Amino acid sequence: MCGRYTLSQPSEALAERFQLKEVPSLESQDNVAPTNSVATVVVDQQSHKRVLKQLQWGLIPSWAKDPKIGSKMINARAETVSEKPSFRAAFRHRRCLVLADGFYEWQRSQGKKQPYYIRMKDGNPLPLPGCGSIGKVQMAV
Repeated sequence: MCGRYTLSQPSEALAERFQLKEVPSLESQDNVAPTNSVATVVVDQQSHKRVLKQLQWGLIPSWAKDPKIGSKMINARAETVSEKPSFRAAFRHRRCLVLADGFYEWQRSQGKKQPYYIRMKDGNPLPLPGCGSIGKVQMAV
């Protein structure tokens, strides 16, 4: 997944689809970018129920010396997420769903970058897998 996606589903539809008790009103977002605050579904550690939580897109590993690294650590490859030191602990213990309608993937065509929008054919949400940090409001897709 590249670095842009959209979310325009109504809050009520998201609450029903992901079995959430309370969902604040969410603004439609046509161009969600790294470092933006994003809507995610996490399991509350005390109640063990799904809740909606706003997280910052970009993971800062616990060992990072510079917090700016979070703007670069925005996605992880499925093939290596469980092995890479940057994502390993978050992947094992702190997973989430990133709420989205679809995402953009760019391809080079005739020397120009052409965006392609990937979404569900039926218009339903396309939740993206994510992982986050303990005690921080960060995540990577």
